[in-house]
Amino acid sequence: MAKKTLQIKGLRQRWMLNTIMPVLVLVILAVCLFSASITSYYYTSMESTLKAQARSDAESFNSYSMDSYGEYYQAANLLVENFADKDVLELQFINTSGRIQLSSYGLTTGNSPGTSDITDAMETGEVQSFRGSDPQTGENILAVSSPLIFNGKVVGVMRYVTSLQAVNRQIWISVLVVCLLAVLCISLVFFANLLFINNVVEPVAEVSQAAKRISAGSYGIQVENKYDDELGELVDNINDMSLKISQSEKMKSEFISSVSHELRTPLTAINGWGETLLEDAGSEDPEQLRRGISIILKESRRLTNMVEELLEFSKMEDGRFTLRMEPAVELQAEFEDAIYTYRELFRQEGIELHYAAPDEDLPSIPGDPERLKQVFCNVLDNAAKHGGSGKRIDTAISREGDFLVLRIRDYGPGIPEAELPFVKQKFYKGSSKARGSGIGLAVCDEIVRLHNGIFQIDNAEGGGTVVTIRLPLAD
Repeated sequence: MAKKTLQIKGLRQRWMLNTIMPVLVLVILAVCLFSASITSYYYTSMESTLKAQARSDAESFNSYSMDSYGEYYQAANLLVENFADKDVLELQFINTSGRIQLSSYGLTTGNSPGTSDITDAMETGEVQSFRGSDPQTGENILAVSSPLIFNGKVVGVMRYVTSLQAVNRQIWISVLVVCLLAVLCISLVFFANLLFINNVVEPVAEVSQAAKRISAGSYGIQVENKYDDELGELVDNINDMSLKISQSEKMKSEFISSVSHELRTPLTAINGWGETLLEDAGSEDPEQLRRGISIILKESRRLTNMVEELLEFSKMEDGRFTLRMEPAVELQAEFEDAIYTYRELFRQEGIELHYAAPDEDLPSIPGDPERLKQVFCNVLDNAAKHGGSGKRIDTAISREGDFLVLRIRDYGPGIPEAELPFVKQKFYKGSSKARGSGIGLAVCDEIVRLHNGIFQIDNAEGGGTVVTIRLPLAD
């Protein structure tokens, strides 16, 4: 349980880190860009406005007709006393030595501001600005200086000074509002992702636990599916996998049990008759000797067939199951050889084997003759084993379009409908009590598939089972 908790926590942390971090970085960049932009906008707008006012007022002042310094001073003093914006701006007249002669804020008269805008305006004759801390008071200010010209010479500077405290406060308020919006945005993203990951992680943890239980051997367990999205599809796939593994394990167990029984039966017969014949070595009863040897040979063949099936199955499992293709195989001849081989054996068991020859000469096809004959023999043997109670087996071969079609039908009890989809699966024996390993039909299906053909098993009308093999005329 502790490990599960750690896994959930780790997945949640990775998800949150990978989703929140990019958003956080983008939001921080956006806030920084906004702060820089709003600061630049306020300062630039304020500076441009103040420069325009300073330039206009200086030009207006310079246009006065003044013949002496006394008239200049009187005009400047009149302008300071009637200055209408003294609540937000300070108007200063500064002489060429850099001292304040007149000021709308009288306490600064006689001081030397010492800022760069004053000297730059006197030297260049152009409007200059300064933004920073006032050398006298340390206050953050914006100052704009415009040169005053008398008789073609710069005789002083008209200077506007304003505090940036209100502007800075407005900037901080704007930035604070943006920061709050950013925090709100990040919080919404965080909680939305937290809600989403919680809705994903918990079901994934449940599916992970179910998968672990399956891998530990609890085959067949089912996870409750409460979802109708991709997660629900994953749960369905896990449940389907669990069920199929359970079925496969069940069939494997039945296969091992069946093979063990099938191997034990002929071995018991061989051992028993071997000991009997050994004890009766001096007997002159040829009938018993012939019977014993016949049984030993029959059971040896059964063992040989079972071992061959197991070898074929092993080759199918590891990909070594291959064909030795020939360009032209007389399928009819191979099929008839198998029929003639089994006809006498079936007759001894009371089963009539009928063969309906085709009405035309059939073309040859590309294929592996040994493997194809193996299919025919296996199907005929199965027909006698499972449908021999009907005492009759019908076989036929014909051409249907681009296929050669072989049919083998018995008249036994047939196959239960529920078992039909599974009869070609490995190890599957269903409700049949007949001897066998349960892999013969799987081998036949694989051989026909490698020939690009179709191997089909159905219940026949009127009872019994019919096997249909379709093989293409061309590869």
